[in-house]
Amino acid sequence: MKTAQFKIVGIVILLGFFSWFCFHTVFITLSGLQDNVHVADVAVILGNEVTPEGQPSDRLKARLDKAVEIFSLGQTQNFIVSGGTGEEGRDEAEVMANYLIDKSIPAENIFVDSAGITTEATAENSAKIMSDNNWKSVLIVSQYFHIARTKLAFQKQGITEIYWASAHYFEARDLYSIFREFFAFYAYLV
Repeated sequence: MKTAQFKIVGIVILLGFFSWFCFHTVFITLSGLQDNVHVADVAVILGNEVTPEGQPSDRLKARLDKAVEIFSLGQTQNFIVSGGTGEEGRDEAEVMANYLIDKSIPAENIFVDSAGITTEATAENSAKIMSDNNWKSVLIVSQYFHIARTKLAFQKQGITEIYWASAHYFEARDLYSIFREFFAFYAYLV
């Protein structure tokens, strides 16, 4: 009898976890797909892969194009580009800055964070840049599934006025990324 009860408890726990996983994953996805764009002191574009030739990957280009759109709508004039140096040996943040400059965003409005190797590092570094410039509001630009964790990382830095916009780019790899974000969100939460 105890073995049967143990199995039932195990099944209930697994079903509970699976239900929570599904609910949270749907919530992360839907909330990230609904942009919350307002005028902000600065927009932070989170890095992603660049090609060996030093060009933004399609995913990163979509983030940068969203930032250009935000600039053209007058939602912000200032940008922090944040990323690290990947396996290809290129500084993501420098590649991002050059792309924005090529799209007519003034270089003096772009702050380069080459130490943004994680979402948490990007939030920490951006919070310092924001403090140094007396900026209070931020507009995050990333993929839809990454928005919830990025908002959490910025909140942990004491930033409360947070807006967001997701890049219009979807690929099969998103399925893995959505799965990963569930666990990454709770790792950041604790």
